[in-house]
Amino acid sequence: MPLRSFLRTAALALFAIILLPLAASAQDPQLKTATQQELDVIKVLLAQEASWNRGDLEGFIQGYKSSPDTLFITRQVFRGVDGMIEEYRHNYPNRAAMGTLGYSDLEVHPLDERFAVVIGKYHLERNKKEGGNAEGIFSLVFEKTDKGWKIILDHTT
Repeated sequence: MPLRSFLRTAALALFAIILLPLAASAQDPQLKTATQQELDVIKVLLAQEASWNRGDLEGFIQGYKSSPDTLFITRQVFRGVDGMIEEYRHNYPNRAAMGTLGYSDLEVHPLDERFAVVIGKYHLERNKKEGGNAEGIFSLVFEKTDKGWKIILDHTT
């Protein structure tokens, strides 16, 4: 996807995620408006999605807290970012295997000023030779650190 087209798509996605709920809430006071905390967490996910779709695994990993306590749960439990990175490199050895990632149905649930839970869906589009399309659900626990919001627990199915 050319950079200009990608940027336009990212801008539209950001518009839809941030501005449409705000506009709707102005018409219906029962609809919840996004808080700054929720927007900041969503920005991490948008940055991860953009990094992934550029084939930038190192950029994608920046959304995680670099700690031995970070948990990544898929078919097994990985402790620490290093184990998670190795799992990603094993499962996605090249750009074609990475495909194109999209998140949807994101829900941010703040727990307090330092922690939030996010649930959502992912869709990975790639050709059959590279494993075919994949999709599933995830839950993430975010912690607000001195380096911004970071994922400390990722449970993806």
